[in-house]
Amino acid sequence: MKAKLLLIAACFVLATSVAQAQNPDAILSSMDRTAANFHTAQTDFAWDQYQKVVEEHDKQSGTMYFRRHGDDVQMAADITSPDKKYVLFSGGMVKVYQPGIEQVTEYNAGKSKADFESFVVLGFGGSGRDLQKSFDVKFAGMEQVQGVSAGKLELTPKSQRVKNMFSLITLWIDPARGVSVQQKFEEPSGDYRLATYSNIQLNKPINKDVFKLKTTGKTKVIRPNG
Repeated sequence: MKAKLLLIAACFVLATSVAQAQNPDAILSSMDRTAANFHTAQTDFAWDQYQKVVEEHDKQSGTMYFRRHGDDVQMAADITSPDKKYVLFSGGMVKVYQPGIEQVTEYNAGKSKADFESFVVLGFGGSGRDLQKSFDVKFAGMEQVQGVSAGKLELTPKSQRVKNMFSLITLWIDPARGVSVQQKFEEPSGDYRLATYSNIQLNKPINKDVFKLKTTGKTKVIRPNG
């Protein structure tokens, strides 16, 4: 009899936790909790950039790093496949370093710095409250992604300027950790970028050198927008 009661109790707890995870407010609240204590994140990634016109997939993979440094949000991507490349966002500047041709291309985010930062932390340190300020949020149920039962959030930008870039952004949020395990950015043209994340580590020490480009004396710098 005791074993039966324990089994009933365990089933009740499991059912309650699943119901909470399936509640969109619970997903957004988990993001709020993570954002409140967020300092760093490190994750392996796989990107799939699809171009509809030519029906081609450009796939890249590597490791990404995020850090809050005072009021500044920093992101570094160490792309290891198919070609070595580094992407760094810090201080309102986006820098892309291609060691193979010894070139750094720099872009100044300028007035778009706040928008760019919001995309950088989307699902990694961004809060659910901030999400609702910039997007109409629709909860599309739970899906299995990277071995996680993730909450699927469909985001429609409120700003027409952002909507011209991305007609729909979909986040798959791990309700236990409040971070993305998958993201999809869809453009009005039909192009999209699908990103999946694994081996996610939160608030663990990250070597500060990952937020520096390891250039050489031969590296040339290109600034397309001055």
